[in-house]
Amino acid sequence: MDALTIVGEIGPYVSAAVGAYGTAVLTRATDVGADATVGLGRRILQRIRGSQEDPTELDRAVAEAAEAPDDADFQAMLRVQIKRALLADPELTAGVAQLLTESSVSFTASGDGAVAVQHNSGVISTGNNAQIQR
Repeated sequence: MDALTIVGEIGPYVSAAVGAYGTAVLTRATDVGADATVGLGRRILQRIRGSQEDPTELDRAVAEAAEAPDDADFQAMLRVQIKRALLADPELTAGVAQLLTESSVSFTASGDGAVAVQHNSGVISTGNNAQIQR
């Protein structure tokens, strides 16, 4: 995947993470409660920031996007900073592409009583008149 394609694909994840965490997205540790979109956006931004010698411009773009999440201009400025970072570093681009690939887990359930789940720590029952005892 090339850098320009990746910039387009990561936009929703980055926006969700910035919207959820603001500037803390750049330094926040893993949040078990974060949904997949926000978590991926946080990991992408932290990966990009970690690759920067001087992350000042990226930090500023994240702060402005967080302060005005509905402002398309600030969102575009953040995308420009991400684009510059990816175009300048093919290894970073490959790493972000890998994050996208790893996050592309999908499950399909079809038919009566079908269940699709990645993790489950309890009982899943889809049958009629099921009796579950502990």
